[in-house]
Amino acid sequence: MESPPVTQRPTITICTQRSQGDVPGSVRNLLLSTKRLQEKLGLWSVGQATEGQVSDAYVQIGTDLNATIRAFAYHNIDLSDVHTVPQELRTVLEQCLGEDPSPAILENYMPQVRQVLYKLLKGLQARQEAWKATGGRPYDTR
Repeated sequence: MESPPVTQRPTITICTQRSQGDVPGSVRNLLLSTKRLQEKLGLWSVGQATEGQVSDAYVQIGTDLNATIRAFAYHNIDLSDVHTVPQELRTVLEQCLGEDPSPAILENYMPQVRQVLYKLLKGLQARQEAWKATGGRPYDTR
């Protein structure tokens, strides 16, 4: 008898004065969320994750992106060029999840998913120097 799948609860972040400007922490959480989305898509393609689980991973990216935007804004660093990432990602995910799950379908859509995530990564990397100029410690976008 198979065990039911274990589902993770989304992490709830409470913004305090100290955490509002936590750029490295918010970037780390955002990058982990993007990784989880890709993992969920892989599981979805082989029937081991539901559309709902993929959707939850997408929502978490939006939450973490908003926290990252707020953290950068706290230091007067603009991230407006990545504001379109959630909608771009949603469009690709809706198309992908509208298909029957299969590795071939995922292979068709992953280049678009990766392209949107790459845009996000490049936007974060472009702000590293501005962040360092505020006296912030480096963050890792790899």
